[in-house]
Amino acid sequence: MDSTAGIALSIQEAAREMGLPVPAHEAASHVIGLGLHDSLRAAVPSLPVERYVDFVDLYRKHFQAQRETMALFPGVPELLEDLRARGHQLAVATGKSRRGLDDALRTTGLNGHFVASRCADETHPKPHPAMLLELMLERGFEARELLMVGDTSHDLGMAGSAGVDAVAVCYGAHAAESLSALGPLACVGSVRELQEWLTKNA
Repeated sequence: MDSTAGIALSIQEAAREMGLPVPAHEAASHVIGLGLHDSLRAAVPSLPVERYVDFVDLYRKHFQAQRETMALFPGVPELLEDLRARGHQLAVATGKSRRGLDDALRTTGLNGHFVASRCADETHPKPHPAMLLELMLERGFEARELLMVGDTSHDLGMAGSAGVDAVAVCYGAHAAESLSALGPLACVGSVRELQEWLTKNA
């Protein structure tokens, strides 16, 4: 989903409303994919822990206001359908909460594409390998049988820690340079490039 700008703006607006230093867009974008507490510590370090709940409430308010500006990247539903038709099992490992992921899957109509998922409020958040390790255990796969597709350094760090190969999506939250430095199998610049790579290699 093309949500980076909306997430970053929601973080900025919540900080502004609480009278905190407003993080730059790059700083607000960099925490995408992390668990809640890690995100807040990095994006708004002056926020007292006892006010995390207040910040999250404001963030959610602003995020909901941004929802109409967020949509799936063109070609994503077709890509997922193609992967399923070819016999791949698809799973989600996300920094979102369970509530947030369920809402996103419901509103985009993608519920039926994924056989399993892990969220940051259910286990160790990225870049800890727990999400991938738990998904492997649940589905009966080994690390060599998995491929992580991610748009943040946190995704690639998680994959590396779990011994899983990764492909970097360079049209999302983090810059191509920071992603390529982590050694993914490929860095792709569009959904079409991703589909071409997966067709040839997966």
